[in-house]
Amino acid sequence: MADKLFEFGFGKEKLKLSLPAEKILNEIEGRPAQAITDVPAAVREALRNPIDSAPLADIVKAGDKVGIVVSDITRGWIKSYQFLPTLVDELNLAGIPDEDIFIMISLGTHRKHTPEEDVAVCGKEICDRIAVYQHDGLDEDNLVYLGTTSRGTEAYINKKIVEADKVILTGGIVFHLMAGFGGGRKSIMPGVSGDKTIQGNHSIALHDEVGMGSNPLCASGKLEGNPLHDDMTEVAAMVKPDFLLNGVYTPEGDFYKIFAGHWYTAWEQGCQAVLDIYGIPIEEQADVVIASAGGFPKDINLYQGSKTIDNAFMAAKPGGIIVCILECPDIYEPPVFSSWFKYTDILEFENAVRADFSIPAFIAFKCADIAKKLTAIVVTKPENADFIKRTGMIPVTTLEEAWQLVENKMQGQEYKITIMAHAANTVPLLKK
Repeated sequence: MADKLFEFGFGKEKLKLSLPAEKILNEIEGRPAQAITDVPAAVREALRNPIDSAPLADIVKAGDKVGIVVSDITRGWIKSYQFLPTLVDELNLAGIPDEDIFIMISLGTHRKHTPEEDVAVCGKEICDRIAVYQHDGLDEDNLVYLGTTSRGTEAYINKKIVEADKVILTGGIVFHLMAGFGGGRKSIMPGVSGDKTIQGNHSIALHDEVGMGSNPLCASGKLEGNPLHDDMTEVAAMVKPDFLLNGVYTPEGDFYKIFAGHWYTAWEQGCQAVLDIYGIPIEEQADVVIASAGGFPKDINLYQGSKTIDNAFMAAKPGGIIVCILECPDIYEPPVFSSWFKYTDILEFENAVRADFSIPAFIAFKCADIAKKLTAIVVTKPENADFIKRTGMIPVTTLEEAWQLVENKMQGQEYKITIMAHAANTVPLLKK
């Protein structure tokens, strides 16, 4: 029985494990993607030759007040500071001076930036030139009601964005475990929406029927039939954004391609690019999935590690085993996530989330729900054991210990293994 050696990221280290080669069903890895070598030139080209839209210079006119929606510090991987100077310069060339442009940081429910964080996100040059504002979803005096979606979400949107003559959405596109994909309409909902709007929309991620847990239609890589995505899109459409600029990134985090143009269809093309790189079709699910986030910083805490758990779950058979390799040196961060693991009864947990919905609460619940549906083993630091037990998962300190548990459970059974060495980014897509 020939073995094959596999290597997995664990914080800033590597863990290795030899596995029987004939039992390997899938090795899920992203596809190579060539990085853009001249980002300003690529941005300029996209703005001048957009998708399903007139060029940006023809969208705006002298006298317009232009609002640019920019992702916050928690989305630093977007590298907005690399494309904002070119975007602003193009607006200047079209007759829009700096004083008629403003940036709105799309905080959603996140805390406000410090001035230093504004610079980190937008770059010093832009912060020196352009007015930068912070969205506050709890500031009802600065929200405008635009209507109610077909699913009953009341759309309250940032007043400055609603009153702008032209609105440009910026951001980056990756998989999203509830909305299918990030980017695009998320600049509006949740980005510059009121808290009531955000919680109303995100609660759709729970199943319509109490006791059924999360809504299976709200999943990574899924747009068609995803009610949370559809609801987001309805809210964004009420704002009538005028233009979009979104990035798609290589596995190394560099710009792969810039998508610009119509706020929805240009974004859709960006989603397809993400699928092409990170969406990996599989013929069948495996009995055992061994998944690493890819190491630091993707496994800095369990909140970040939840992406790995969710993607590994998608690759596993119902009732199977997932082994997630997550160092989690900051296991309790953020407290708004970790504090939810206080329920031993999953229905009690679900009802608590329904009563006080938030994104961290939902993600905590989904992790606990996954642990009820299969065997979830977490390779982590020894001091994390008690916390991991509270989630319903099984803590171990070495990959060898995890594999021994797998072999004990699968003894006498035929089984197949799927390997996910970069499971935070790669999404297994089961062919129908």
